[in-house]
Amino acid sequence: MFAVVKTGGKQYRVVAEDTLKIEKVAGEVGDFIELSEVLMVGEGADAKIGAPLVDGAMVSAEILSQSRARKVIAFKKRRRQNSRRTIGHRQHHTLLRIAEILTDGKKASKKAAAPKKAAPKKEAAKEADPKKEAPKKETKAAAPAADAPMFKAPAGEPDKLTDIKGIGPVAEKQLNEQGITTFAQIAKLSDKDVARIDENMPFSADQISDWRDQAKEKTK
Repeated sequence: MFAVVKTGGKQYRVVAEDTLKIEKVAGEVGDFIELSEVLMVGEGADAKIGAPLVDGAMVSAEILSQSRARKVIAFKKRRRQNSRRTIGHRQHHTLLRIAEILTDGKKASKKAAAPKKAAPKKEAAKEADPKKEAPKKETKAAAPAADAPMFKAPAGEPDKLTDIKGIGPVAEKQLNEQGITTFAQIAKLSDKDVARIDENMPFSADQISDWRDQAKEKTK
């Protein structure tokens, strides 16, 4: 028996034990979810077609992984206007294993995961017996690492990075925010640095390698 389900604005034909990659749905690995938008279910002459959904039909699936697709680079350039824009995007995906196809209002043998409850706070215990709690020294929270630039900007005047073909004002600003301000820095980027920039900034490895070659010419 197969079913046609709708999720993430797309339709999929599934059977039990199929693995299916769909647009991201909430949940953790090992959780079971229910796909209730079933458009068609059955086999051959016994197949039921919904109008638009089949009453009482449902598909139960287990989350195998939460992942992201490869980066897609969109590059736009306006001729003779010194305007370039590069945008990177990585789509979130969820990999499912189809566990059961259910009809006539039947319930799944494994229920969908219930939302996790927050751990109870310890403030109630403190109020009951405040003498047992010793005063704690206040400590400054460390700044999140994600806010720190990827590279340390060198001292001195920055170079005009827009002199490198392919780097526009927007790209220059993004590079400066990550501590890249000179031709010498770009020329000395290692392959590991190029991969890190490709992972965390909207530039492809090919673009960065081209900028590195141009920067080497400017620093000779």
